[in-house]
Amino acid sequence: MVIQLLFLLMVAVAVGAAIAYYRRGTGNIGRGMASDPSGFLGNRSPVGLESGTLYLTGVSPHPNVPGEQYVTITGSISGPSVVAHEVYGRFAWDTAQWPAIGDQIPVAYPSGKPNKWQLDHPGARPYFGSRRPKNQG
Repeated sequence: MVIQLLFLLMVAVAVGAAIAYYRRGTGNIGRGMASDPSGFLGNRSPVGLESGTLYLTGVSPHPNVPGEQYVTITGSISGPSVVAHEVYGRFAWDTAQWPAIGDQIPVAYPSGKPNKWQLDHPGARPYFGSRRPKNQG
């Protein structure tokens, strides 16, 4: 009987820890960058973020259709604690403001984690697909 109670207690603690870990990773704290395109820069204060510049070294071809299309970009991020860190990403982008090789785009990233970068450009969208997130009208 005691062993069964201990087993149930261990299962309850494990479930509680899993829930806490999941909630922590959903962006409820001021985290995240490019691999987290959920818009962490939205209405949150950028605590612990560094500003930098992405120098584009590669851009997918400009499509001949208007509107929003996917773009894959590569480049190097330079900032206060990072020098020429190579990155890439795929974004939904307005074709009227298509990026070009040599462009310098402002980015933000957590201190010491340049792989979690986020663009700050009016043509970029922090989500995939054609639907806007609910909080962006």
